[in-house]
Amino acid sequence: MIKTPLCELLGIEYPILQGGMAWIADAELAAAVSNGGGLGLISAMNANADWLKDQIHKAKALTDKPFGVNIMLMSPYADEVARLVIDEKVPVVTTGAGNPSPYMEAWNSAGVKVIPAVPSTAMAKRVERSGALAVIAEGCESGGHIGELTTMTLVPQVCDAVNIPVLAAGGIADGRGIAAALMLGAVGVQVGTRFLVAKECGVHPNYKHKILNAKDIDTITTGKRIGHPVRALKNSFTREFFKKEYNSEVSDKELEAFGAGALRLAAVEGDEKKGCFMAGQIAALVKKEQPAAEIIREMFGEAETLLKGAGKWVK
Repeated sequence: MIKTPLCELLGIEYPILQGGMAWIADAELAAAVSNGGGLGLISAMNANADWLKDQIHKAKALTDKPFGVNIMLMSPYADEVARLVIDEKVPVVTTGAGNPSPYMEAWNSAGVKVIPAVPSTAMAKRVERSGALAVIAEGCESGGHIGELTTMTLVPQVCDAVNIPVLAAGGIADGRGIAAALMLGAVGVQVGTRFLVAKECGVHPNYKHKILNAKDIDTITTGKRIGHPVRALKNSFTREFFKKEYNSEVSDKELEAFGAGALRLAAVEGDEKKGCFMAGQIAALVKKEQPAAEIIREMFGEAETLLKGAGKWVK
């Protein structure tokens, strides 16, 4: 069985975190992942503290295992959510879309284990100085908001740059991805797209259908012009967004307005024309709907078999 320092640090069986996907990563999915031996995450997204508090209480009722909260630092409710995770004694916080340094002292003082997602070595070093327990080096193969570097290039550079544990994210959906991440120096992985089709994931059925039927070239990145690149599946919305992005007559404000609410339309309403179906490039490797615990066991079983057999290439 694969065990890394991350398991002991977080009190989990398998070194895997479930991605904090907005409008998708709720109490039910987080609890299912935690019950399956990983670390489930509730996405605070742009919700206020009352909504998140309800989700935290639901998760506590569904699992006695550790779980965490993902905080999107661009949220207008980031300050109140940052206080709430302390009050609710949430053991782990992951962060994205910003610099968590302003909150780190309070979180560390309260014993919250903070694991920021980082797109570069510079950000990894910054959050290490602020007291991060570990970092998630997230490559641009990921779904949702992305950076510039690929997982293959980012992970080893971050491992060399910091002295805290590194998790790999982006382009990981099976045991091959886990094995590769460990060989790059990571002590664990974060997985999002594969958990979209977990049986416990309450995302709209249209979303799951699109993931299960995705091909290798079915994602596109939009939003670079306005500084918020996002990877999602190709559909009417993303193609129109891409067209507008390279139209000089469309202002940045108009572009922002065009994309507002599109993820909710996909995740909650399943709108295949106006919705933004965020997904990683690995979507084409996701072939079936399974319970979260089965996904985790299958991925790590594959990785263990691969790593045990890797010596055949060494002469």
